[in-house]
Amino acid sequence: MAFLWIVSCLAFIGAAYGCGTPSIPPRVTHQARIVNGEEAVPHSWPWQVSLQQTNGFHFCGGSLINENWVVTAAHCNVRTYHRVIAGEHNKGAGSNEDIQILTPAQVRPVFTHPQWNPSTINNDIALIKLASPANLGAHVSPVCLAESSDYFAPGSTCVTSGWGLTHHLAPSTPNNLQQASLPLLSNDDCKLYWGSNISDVMICAGGAGATSCMGDSGGPLVCTKDNVWTLVGIVSWGSSSCSTNTPAVYARVTELRGWVDQILAAN
Repeated sequence: MAFLWIVSCLAFIGAAYGCGTPSIPPRVTHQARIVNGEEAVPHSWPWQVSLQQTNGFHFCGGSLINENWVVTAAHCNVRTYHRVIAGEHNKGAGSNEDIQILTPAQVRPVFTHPQWNPSTINNDIALIKLASPANLGAHVSPVCLAESSDYFAPGSTCVTSGWGLTHHLAPSTPNNLQQASLPLLSNDDCKLYWGSNISDVMICAGGAGATSCMGDSGGPLVCTKDNVWTLVGIVSWGSSSCSTNTPAVYARVTELRGWVDQILAAN
C-alpha cells in the first residue's frame, strides 16, 4: 500500500504542475527537422534539459519528469560532476537567459536500468536525481510519462527536440534548441531497416525527411495524449550519418515505466 500511495502522490505532483502543458505553446509545422534544422519556439518544450560538462559542452539531452528527477539515456553516462541545465533555449556563451544550473545528487545520483545492455542498446534509460529541486514555472515544467498501458499507433506524428548536430559532419551543435516532427513506425516496419537489432523495449520514429542526430541522445520523443504532451521515447540510436530516410530508435517508455515508478517510489 505504501508503494502505491507514493506513486499516487508523485502522479498528483505532476498533475498539480500541469505536466505536458507548456505555458508557451510549441509550433509544429510537420516539416520540422533537427538535421538541417528548425528552431523551436523558445521555451515551448519546458521539460527539455541540456546535460553539459563543467566547461559548458553539451553532450546529451534529457527530460524533467518532476522537480526532482530527469530522465535520459543510459548511454549518456551521466556523472556527479555533470550539470543539468533547465530553462535554456540558446546555449551560446553570450546568452543571458534565466537558466537553472542543477547538479545531480551526491548520494545515489544516477540510476541506470539494471538490464541496460550497451551491446544491444536495450533498456537505454537512466534517471538523474537532482541535488535540489528545479523551480517550476513558465520556462521549466515537467513532461507527462506514458503509462505502461498506453498505445501510440504507428503513423502518429510525434516530436523530438534537442541541440544535436544539424548535419552529421557539422563542426558543432547548434546554439538554439531544434525540433523535428516524426511519424511513429511499428516495430515490424522498423525491422525492415534495422532487422533483429529492434527489440520490444525500443520504438522507432522518422524515416520521412527528418531525424535525431548526435547530441540529441537522451532527449525526448513526445506525442499528444488527452491534449497533453507525453514522453513516449528517449533518443537512443540510429544512422551513423543521421540519414533522414532511416528511422531513429528510441527507448520505449511504455515498456520502462514500471522501472521508473519503482525508482521514484524508493528514492
